Amino acid sequence: MIKNLKNIKSSLKSSLCKDRYQHTIAVAYTAMCLAMRYETDLQKAEVAGLLHDCAKCIPNEKKLKECTKHNIKVSEAEVSKPDLLHAKLGAFIAMDVYHVDDKEIINAILKHTTGAPNMTMLEKIIFVADYIEPGRNKADNLPYIRKLAFEDIDRAVYIILKDTLEYLQKKGGSIDVMTNKAYEFYRSLYE
Repeated sequence: MIKNLKNIKSSLKSSLCKDRYQHTIAVAYTAMCLAMRYETDLQKAEVAGLLHDCAKCIPNEKKLKECTKHNIKVSEAEVSKPDLLHAKLGAFIAMDVYHVDDKEIINAILKHTTGAPNMTMLEKIIFVADYIEPGRNKADNLPYIRKLAFEDIDRAVYIILKDTLEYLQKKGGSIDVMTNKAYEFYRSLYE
C-alpha cells in the first residue's frame, strides 16, 4: 500500500492546476467520509480520491498520444472527447508513476467518470465523491444526492448517472457506451 501520501499530494500540487488540486483534495476527503459510512478501507479511498484526476490537466492531444504509446484502448467517444481519457490514463499513471498496484484503487480510478455496471463499493465511492464533493455546485439535485450518498449509495449512483445522461443529451455531447451500460444496470435496481 502507499506509504507516503504527503509525496503524492506534493506531486499532484505541482502537476495539477490550482482548482483541480483543490477538487482532488475534496474528493479524497469526501471518499474517506463515504468509506467510513460504508465500512470500506479509508486509505484506499484516500489514494483513489487523490489520484482519480492525476491525468486531468494533461492536454487532450497529449492524452491521445500517451494512450497510443502505452497501448491503452481508446473508444470512439474518447476520440471525439479526449478529456474522457483522463480516467484510463490516470489509472496508468497511478501504476507507472505512483507505483499503485492495488487493483481496487486502479479500477476505482478507471471507472470514476463513466461508471460501470455492478461497481464495487470503492468504485461507487470514488464515482459519487467526484460528483458530490463540497466544491461542486452545478447539478440541480446536488443537495438531495449528497444526502442520498450516505443513505443508499446505489441509488445515488443511479441518480448521478440519470442526471448525467440527461445533461449530455440536452448538450448534444457524445456519451460513452459504459455510461449507458452503468445506467441500465443501476436503473434495473430501482425501476
